[in-house]
Amino acid sequence: MKFLYSDTQDYVDPGYDFLNDRNSPNRERYWSDVYAHEMMEPMPYDGLLVSMSAVRQATGVASSKVRYSTREEQRLLRDGARKFLRFDGPRFKDAMLMGDCGAFAYADHPVPAYTPEEVVEFYLEAGFTHGVSPDHIIFNCDLSNPPESIVDVAVRQRFAITLANAEAFLGLVGREGMPFVPLGSVQGWSPESMAEAAHRLERMGYRYLAIGGLVPLKVDAIKAVLTAIRMRIQPDTKIHLLGFAKADSIHEFTDFGITSFDSTSPLIRAFKDEKVNYYSEGIDGKLAYYTAIRIPQAIENNRLMQGIKRGAFSAEDLHHRERKALGELRAFDGGASSVSATLDAVMDYHQFLVRGDGTGAAMQDKALSKTAALVQRTLEHQPWKQCRCDVCRTIGVEVIIFRSSNRNKRRGFHNLGVYHRHLRRTLGEAA
Repeated sequence: MKFLYSDTQDYVDPGYDFLNDRNSPNRERYWSDVYAHEMMEPMPYDGLLVSMSAVRQATGVASSKVRYSTREEQRLLRDGARKFLRFDGPRFKDAMLMGDCGAFAYADHPVPAYTPEEVVEFYLEAGFTHGVSPDHIIFNCDLSNPPESIVDVAVRQRFAITLANAEAFLGLVGREGMPFVPLGSVQGWSPESMAEAAHRLERMGYRYLAIGGLVPLKVDAIKAVLTAIRMRIQPDTKIHLLGFAKADSIHEFTDFGITSFDSTSPLIRAFKDEKVNYYSEGIDGKLAYYTAIRIPQAIENNRLMQGIKRGAFSAEDLHHRERKALGELRAFDGGASSVSATLDAVMDYHQFLVRGDGTGAAMQDKALSKTAALVQRTLEHQPWKQCRCDVCRTIGVEVIIFRSSNRNKRRGFHNLGVYHRHLRRTLGEAA
């Protein structure tokens, strides 16, 4: 089973100055920066997935979150995705490089933003090893398996559009001589309808299926979908899980014959989750999680800046507490401070992120107490000292500090590495 990371233009400045919170001198975005697969050995995933909607603005879709500038898109298509992502060379020659449409970008529109012809052209120019047919997301999965006759007409249209696109897409790829492995996209309103879609795709000639619409589903619902699909397709037909948000539960899916899946979860959690920011390898073979220690920059944090502008907080006082929290944590890492003294300094500053949020003193005290308990656990266990990945060995305690993109993304790189090792271990146990 291969783990693909969905590219979101995540790279870091290798020479970042953590003590002064500055980029390296003469740093140029992208050109001076490094991706996770450049920074870490071994690389923390088995391949990359790039969504067309992240590279190219979809016509008529203003909400599309394009992460590439026009110049970057042109360079990616001119040089190929491997070279652009610095995913070329002997180290990565066998790694998968998959393209999909990024259907979430146009989910609210009646038809997909890209035609099969446009998608095939994009995949060919980018030089992907695998490409997913253009789909149209169906979000709801009714486990009661309602018949098609009572399903909303708009949902049935999305089902039909996805299959029609898959048929046209496969024909185009075949005429090009199959330069990449085509994956037929599966969408449906229930496990049985998704199984029917998979069956039809297999009859078209697909031998690799990409299961979509999984992001909002719970583990049991995803299992129901995969069980239904496996009953309708050949044992050797491959399955890819698109945007598999339940990646931490991968041990529950080893019996479904999954060939590959993609997820951004380990990296995204590093800076978007309230509690689960740092992955660690648990002694029971499961993943363990820690809360990163929030010490934001006083003059850049929105909540703190709003308090300063209102006159509720003093910029000079916040800056003093911020420096004290950082200094105490670094001293603790070097053995020159205690858990209690470090926790006091951290929470003395952290309280300003909670006070004045309008919830009332009792709720604020409760929130601060919960945070203090989580931070205390992180300090007592010091997980960054147990990890031997390239990130933790290089920057030490800075990886556990929730502060600025260069720390947070490095913590995300670390999470990817821990997760990838966990996956390999899980598969070894399941074999």
